[in-house]
Amino acid sequence: MSWRRQSKTALAAKMQQSEAMRRAAILLALACAARGQFRSTVPLVVVPASVTDARGRYVDGLAPEDLLLYDNSVPQKVQMDWSTYPISLVVAVEAGANSGSVIDKLGGSGILFAQLLAAERGETAVISFADGVAAHQDFTADPDAVTNSLRMLRMEGGGACMLDAMTHALDMLEQRPPGRRRIILMIAERRDRGSGAKLAQVMERVQRMNATVYWLTYSPFLQPFTVRPKTVEDTKPEAERIRTPACALCPHPDDQAVPADLGPGGFIYALGELIRLHHEDLSELFAATTGGCALSFLKKNALEHAIQLVGEEVHRQYVLTFQPPVTDAGKYHAIRVAVRGRPELTVRAREGYWSLP
Repeated sequence: MSWRRQSKTALAAKMQQSEAMRRAAILLALACAARGQFRSTVPLVVVPASVTDARGRYVDGLAPEDLLLYDNSVPQKVQMDWSTYPISLVVAVEAGANSGSVIDKLGGSGILFAQLLAAERGETAVISFADGVAAHQDFTADPDAVTNSLRMLRMEGGGACMLDAMTHALDMLEQRPPGRRRIILMIAERRDRGSGAKLAQVMERVQRMNATVYWLTYSPFLQPFTVRPKTVEDTKPEAERIRTPACALCPHPDDQAVPADLGPGGFIYALGELIRLHHEDLSELFAATTGGCALSFLKKNALEHAIQLVGEEVHRQYVLTFQPPVTDAGKYHAIRVAVRGRPELTVRAREGYWSLP
């Protein structure tokens, strides 16, 4: 009996020792893997992809093995990140002579940007541009702050320096922590007027930063006819407006009508706009290149609907990542994404990226 007890005790001790060694080996392997991952200097390429059917409806439920990604026509091993990346969103609003009616429509839209587009853990910043660029709200998760900054927008000049505004937005996004989705939402015409930045340089930088550009655009000729008539009270700064008199003897809103703002107008202006039609359509160019989209609107409800459509797409995308090849450093790589065995489905994603030198 004594011998049997000793054997059982020895066997139990060996099993405990073996289990301890197995756990130590697992911990060592995990530590080595984590260390190797931490030391890797090759950044992942992030590719948000929207998948729709023939009717334009989003297709959900695809697995990583269902999606094919080609880097310069070479298939890549991709991962699908199920956890949503928090969003850093810059809303860039044109505030030139053509945009008065659009600024009026944006007054109460801050909650749409903050809650529908940036959403949970997201943050929104607001800038405007005309002859120059002005920052109105740094990144915040407070929808009231975003709404207030939009309500305070005013026309600032006659230009439309879109490329300069995008450069400023990229400067802001570059300061955000890594691991966030970078999105620029432009609310502007289609063509630049007066930027100092060069198109090729801005385009390259957008791609290097994995940023996605969405563009809500409008006709400057039709916009002035889509707003209600204004009164003197409407032209006052937001803080000075009288909404409801506090008492019968208190000051009342000044309801005297003011002339409608029909934009710059004139023959010379119209001729200049015809010449600008030969310039690049930046809305389509940036949207297609970065995997975003360009939507047109006329009235306020169409603007709010467009914001909702962008928010729906952003939060129903498949976020794919892959490790780029180490060759061809500093060169441009074309990307194509498709659904395996489903040629009837349409995939929209960024067109490419620049590998680090």
